[in-house]
Amino acid sequence: MALGKLDGKVALITGAARGQGRAHAVALAREGADIIALDIGEQIESVQYPMSGPHDLDQTATEVGVTGRRVMALQADVRSQEALDHAVRAGIDELGHIDILIANAGIFSMGPFWEITEEQWDDTIAVNLTGVWKSAKAVAPHMISRQAGSIVMTSSSNAFEPGPSWAHYVATKHAVIGLMRSVALELAPYGIRCNAVCPGSTDTGMTNWQGAYNMIAGHDHGTREDYIESTRSFNALARTSALPPEAVASAALWLVSDDADSVTGIAVPVDAGHLLLPGRNLNPVK
Repeated sequence: MALGKLDGKVALITGAARGQGRAHAVALAREGADIIALDIGEQIESVQYPMSGPHDLDQTATEVGVTGRRVMALQADVRSQEALDHAVRAGIDELGHIDILIANAGIFSMGPFWEITEEQWDDTIAVNLTGVWKSAKAVAPHMISRQAGSIVMTSSSNAFEPGPSWAHYVATKHAVIGLMRSVALELAPYGIRCNAVCPGSTDTGMTNWQGAYNMIAGHDHGTREDYIESTRSFNALARTSALPPEAVASAALWLVSDDADSVTGIAVPVDAGHLLLPGRNLNPVK
């Protein structure tokens, strides 16, 4: 049997119940990694789209299991350091060690910055930024003791550009890049790498809902077809629209593999060339 890029490795992935998190779990398992899949598995009240449930996390475990790798599926809220520390201890007890962290959990909501509620702001910061820090904090002592490890943090193309009606989300994704670079610098003396993936428009539960369709269409009766067609113009690369989560997982797989063993402190856009496009004002005020 051919050797995988990650044989003998163990990866902890947050937000693993569906979308990019599930894609990460399956991609790494196919390359030989055992998986600790974490997800909150319940709704956060300020989030406007349906979040994943325990059945989604079970499906991720099933799909990882098909690869023949071991998998632990645990409900854990990245806003809780206690929950993350427990998951790390349980993973080490069961699987022996943790070599990889993909801090992927994230949420999204919409509204002009002056209408965003404090709850929306606080929840978005707590999950998308503080949760990434807490996830890295949970695995760092173990990785430092082993003098090895690789961390990937999920940022966004919105780390490099603003977004109308999601200032709180944009703020977190800018901040994740700063966090990633600081973590990379602090962990480099221990042989531990830290990088970020920055997805463009990606077809997940975060974007595949009525509110997103309406925003794209510019009216209250948007459709998935509107979303798919609009994201074609979001990208520079031919024959692409909203990217499959697997496109992001491929980049993360490279970052955590030995193919990138000298790569640390970088942010990798996975956006079909979106950031190459010149901006224009589609709705100028006259």
